[in-house]
Amino acid sequence: MSKGTPSFGKHNKITHIRCRRCGRHSYHIRKKRCAACGYPNPKLRDYNWSWKGLKNERKK
Repeated sequence: MSKGTPSFGKHNKITHIRCRRCGRHSYHIRKKRCAACGYPNPKLRDYNWSWKGLKNERKK
């Protein structure tokens, strides 16, 4: 098996779909968790090391 173009033919499984809460294409079907907002957890996913967190700090 080569690493190039033929390998990319096997990339046909859908892992993420659109999230109901944030609308981003980050909801993992098998994990049942959004990578962006943390849905279905009621608390919004937020870390200080993430770019989203840094953007929110600048606004304050």
